[in-house]
Amino acid sequence: MARTTRWLLGAGLLLFIALLASQGFSEVLQVLALAGWGLLPVSLFHLVPLAIDAAGIRVLEPTLRPHATRDALLVRWIGESANSLLPAGQIGGPLLMIRQFIQRGMPGANAVAIVTVSTTLQSFAQMVFALLGLAALGGRLQHVSNAASWAAIAFASALIVLCIGAFYVLQRRGLFGQLIRLLQRLLRSRDWSDLERYAAGADAAVTETYQRTVQVWGSFLLNLAGWVAGTAEVWMLLHLLGSPVSWTDALALESLGAAIRAAGFAIPGALGVQEGGYLLLAPLLGLRPEVALAVSLGKRARELLLGIPGLIYLHTSEHSLRSRAPSG
Repeated sequence: MARTTRWLLGAGLLLFIALLASQGFSEVLQVLALAGWGLLPVSLFHLVPLAIDAAGIRVLEPTLRPHATRDALLVRWIGESANSLLPAGQIGGPLLMIRQFIQRGMPGANAVAIVTVSTTLQSFAQMVFALLGLAALGGRLQHVSNAASWAAIAFASALIVLCIGAFYVLQRRGLFGQLIRLLQRLLRSRDWSDLERYAAGADAAVTETYQRTVQVWGSFLLNLAGWVAGTAEVWMLLHLLGSPVSWTDALALESLGAAIRAAGFAIPGALGVQEGGYLLLAPLLGLRPEVALAVSLGKRARELLLGIPGLIYLHTSEHSLRSRAPSG
């Protein structure tokens, strides 16, 4: 684990503990205990948006590989598990997805292109989902006169749009080739010709993927449907916690909470950032702070319930594929 990652993880853990302590550990856990065994079906429900996201990846594939749908679901599960629980966070998940697709017989350039494009489309879908959340929250925000809150929302939204837009533009201009050329200028002590050819193939595959307009729009709409479906998880959790809300309020909490979590991508698991986001949103939705933190802990429980088996499957899959690989 890199030193920077350790520092970020430590900062996130301290923030996480401080936020729980601010509302009282026992009070938050008492609210969470109201859900009881109901946390299990709520966690399992997350397989629905996970399957929708996997379908969004599958439609981008240019060919009909054997077991392509199954592979997309398993690889998406592995990627989300890594994003949630591994220190590499939002970077490690896509890299593992690319590796898993290649190990399942997908050409390397296609694997890079599909994961890159699907990740970008999922981010664009999340932006639209956040706008839906703001619209759902609009009536409540009319009564909020704090200009700083509006400025913070506007700044965060502009920053996210700028980052995702820049990532998209770089893809269309040969992102991987530019990265290799940058590394070549920084590290002149090796031959980069093989990597240059691989990067050129990946860039060409990305361009070709974006040119398939119907598939790209289909993937975007499936990703948006996956985000919206995830609203049911928060809606069910709040009912179990004895604080039922309307569907529009649940959508606002899920969409804006997910956007705040995305802003904390540098911290593994967005530890502390997610909890802080729910605390900021709670008063706008008429929720008690301890209920908001209990919702966040409920989502953390789901990450463990689905993520740990995902990482175990990753380990066994890697071991199985290595054992089948021909020896040099």
